[in-house]
Amino acid sequence: MLIEGSHKRKNILTGEWVLVSPHRSQRPWQGKVEANSPESRPQFDPHCYLCPGNKRANGNINPDYQSTFVFDNDFSALQSDLDEEQINDSDLIVAASEKGICRVICFSPRHDLTLAELNNDEISRIIKTWQTEYKGLGANPDINYVQIFENKGEIMGCSNPHPHGQIWAQESIPVKPYKEQLNQLEYFNRHKRTLLYDYLQLELIKNERIVYENNTFVLLVPYWATWPFEVMILPRRSISSILEFNNDELNDFADIMKRTTVKYDNIFNTSFPYSAGIHQAPTDGKPHEEWHFHMHFYPPLLRSATVKKFMVGYEMLGNAQRDITPEKACEIIKNVSSIHYKTTTNDEY
Repeated sequence: MLIEGSHKRKNILTGEWVLVSPHRSQRPWQGKVEANSPESRPQFDPHCYLCPGNKRANGNINPDYQSTFVFDNDFSALQSDLDEEQINDSDLIVAASEKGICRVICFSPRHDLTLAELNNDEISRIIKTWQTEYKGLGANPDINYVQIFENKGEIMGCSNPHPHGQIWAQESIPVKPYKEQLNQLEYFNRHKRTLLYDYLQLELIKNERIVYENNTFVLLVPYWATWPFEVMILPRRSISSILEFNNDELNDFADIMKRTTVKYDNIFNTSFPYSAGIHQAPTDGKPHEEWHFHMHFYPPLLRSATVKKFMVGYEMLGNAQRDITPEKACEIIKNVSSIHYKTTTNDEY
């Protein structure tokens, strides 16, 4: 049963609320219209600092890589060689040093492709690279959380169109996954099952927000989705981290990531921008049975390829708000083709 008028929905992962205002979806728009990024890019750009063989900003030369390529971020937001320092002035002015490592992962040597345009085998290699990095960085005693993410598109602040993602690994658990940690732990202590496992079972029964599913993963629009076309990928079984994937799950995760990004592009026939990231167990040496691996996609587009959702005003001062309901968003995403709009054949990967 759905509420027709304005209402709020609780994000069970973070404890936060989102205001849903379905009646506002038809309001006229005379605000900011974004420029559409050019669709055509060369396979190799001699001026791109991520393409194979090119020089990066710090003077290093990229290898002639043929698959994924990982390197320490030349302008890292976190530093690993820090002395431990703290400030606590009357509990009013508080600060502490934060050690960490930031890495860049080039998804492909091709400058002109995105995840939506890679095949499943290529995406599987990216997943295996994520596994290697999560395991290696997490083994560092100074690293207690590994955040894997991608910013796609200029509108999301991406500084280079070459297909790539990032990893920020640090001493403490960042605010967003820490909120998820607290709520998942509280639920697990009460029910001895993961919060997202039980949530997924309920969504599968209701079938109101399921976009796509394969044997081991489900793509859905969360009941509490904040961004217009926000989705989440969930494994059917309770997996705490990417290291627990079996072969079928690795292949199915590649399949569902491909489906997600292709469907996004097909909504407005454009290279759909988003920020996406994996949330999984901290690497602090604790078992974390409460954690249920999942991947968030937060895209900003609202009405077209050039009109975005702004998080300002009430959203910054009150709480998040959306116009189009998650159920309507699910219907739109589910009904668009799984064959990329640039594809000229009828073969569905």
